[in-house]
Amino acid sequence: MWLFIHCILSLSFSQLCTVSYGKVKLVLKHNRYFVESTFPDVIQRLLQDNVIRECRLRTADGADTELITEVIYSKSAISKSIEEKGGTSTSQQPSDGQTSTQQVPEDIFSYYEQMDKEEEEEEETQTVSFEIRQEMIEELQKRCIQLEYPLLAEYDFRNDTVNPDINIDLKPTAVLRPYQEKSLRKMFGNGRARSGVIVLPCGAGKSLVGVTAACTVRKRCLVLGNSSVSVEQWKAQFKMWSTIDDSQICRFTSDAKDKPIGCSVAISTYSMLGHTTKRSWEAERVMEWMRSQEWGLIILDEVHTIPAKMFRRVLTIVQAHCKMGLTATLVREDDKIVDLNFLIGPKLFEANWMELQNNGYIAKVQCAEVWCPMSPEFYREYVAIKTKKRMLFYTMNPNKFRVCQFLIRFHERRNDKIMVFADNVFALKEYAIRLNKPYIYGPTSQGERMWHTWHTSGTIFQQEAQRLGRVLRAKKGMVAEEYNAYFYSLVSQDTQEMAYSTKRQRFLVDQGYSFKVITKLAGMEEEDLMFSSKDEQQQLLQKVLAASDLDAEEEVVAGEVGGRPQFSRRTGTMSSMSGADDTVYMEYQSRGSKGALGKNIHPLFKRFRK
Repeated sequence: MWLFIHCILSLSFSQLCTVSYGKVKLVLKHNRYFVESTFPDVIQRLLQDNVIRECRLRTADGADTELITEVIYSKSAISKSIEEKGGTSTSQQPSDGQTSTQQVPEDIFSYYEQMDKEEEEEEETQTVSFEIRQEMIEELQKRCIQLEYPLLAEYDFRNDTVNPDINIDLKPTAVLRPYQEKSLRKMFGNGRARSGVIVLPCGAGKSLVGVTAACTVRKRCLVLGNSSVSVEQWKAQFKMWSTIDDSQICRFTSDAKDKPIGCSVAISTYSMLGHTTKRSWEAERVMEWMRSQEWGLIILDEVHTIPAKMFRRVLTIVQAHCKMGLTATLVREDDKIVDLNFLIGPKLFEANWMELQNNGYIAKVQCAEVWCPMSPEFYREYVAIKTKKRMLFYTMNPNKFRVCQFLIRFHERRNDKIMVFADNVFALKEYAIRLNKPYIYGPTSQGERMWHTWHTSGTIFQQEAQRLGRVLRAKKGMVAEEYNAYFYSLVSQDTQEMAYSTKRQRFLVDQGYSFKVITKLAGMEEEDLMFSSKDEQQQLLQKVLAASDLDAEEEVVAGEVGGRPQFSRRTGTMSSMSGADDTVYMEYQSRGSKGALGKNIHPLFKRFRK
């Protein structure tokens, strides 16, 4: 009895929540946006809202534009999709000797056949629409969600005769994995392209999903990444997985500005399109061309950066029928991640990380948190200082440096590739220079980044937010039961860093990972590590004390909220008047002999040595 009542209540609640879903659509026609619906009463209800009336396009004399009524005769896009694809699938099918364990009951099968017959008949639908202002799209979508009439952004690309098809197809070597095909079915489930976000971990093939979507729509495609390196990587992915000609791909970055006229796929960055200051003549011509195009598909890589104030402007600059967001971490420290629901669309698919790991699609990762005790001198200064500079003391903790050096040596003996991440540029450069390793951070040129990406076979230091994702790519030649990737989080004990580390772990714990806490590494005492003496630790402490508050700030991506201001006011001292603001007397003791150091000096400079 209770179960029956519960089912009735659940059914009523579901109907109440979904009764208004799908009744209103956002449509792009000839570079003009319209709110369209087959329910005239819904349109009238929306136009009674003051916010939506402000979003409506007005004529030159200030009057509202007229409502547009159309009658459309069309065949269902589902039946067209089945006819064109022939029911084939790109993923691997069971062999002849295997039979599916799930059989469709006869009554449900008959019901499906009846649905297919109804869909094959031509449909006559009458739609009512009104035009809106392009700059008010974000406000309109947000308001419609509040009114419980979310705008459904669907693109009937097969019936689009205005935008020409582009010559692009998947190569025969491109075979989709089951979870990749499932994510695309969520996007193209009814024969139309739905706007939304697909969440896949790093190394799971997000780029192939994006290329396949572009090959399915076969309209002009715009791809946006967060750096110039990602632009080059996307171009390589299109050439690897699709049949598109190299001349049909154009890049628009600060370093590469290909001629866009006649191209089918354009690849750029968020910062290039969201740039607000004066552009060069060449860049302005490219931007005018991008604004004038009616894009069939826009692929937004690392879509979790879109809610930033600068980057979200991009969506109002270019006009696209379908928006596809790709990311590995649908998480932000602020609350703006929910804005993606009206900026892009709902979350269409999210892969289960542990399921992909068990099936061998991504690496099996051992996550560990290593607790590093603070040295007394560093902890004394950490407690005394209350400014941003105190972060440098737990970041530059000598014991943490020794743990990092020990782990690097341990995995280098195993011939593992090693990546060391740091949020702070001061610590990043100090670690890398002292350990004689290459490093990449904000000012690093694109050419150097690409060289390190393809040629580095040892250890490299990077400044980047996504850490675990960089070791998730599947490893070849490894035993399936063993861990084939290791993720260490080095944390200074009894500092604010422990709270930050716990906060970072929440997302990974939600994905099914567990962290092992390590308080002591076996074999560290036997290694000859740096900062083993008090003198060396004191020299490092003096260098940290000489650093400024700006050195303690994290490097922020351009356009993110909370970026470093161009000008700041701070209290000065008398030493600042003489230019001795950050000058500190320091003595350095070299660990090597003078003879060993002299061998690395060029003969030209030896002549000038006293």
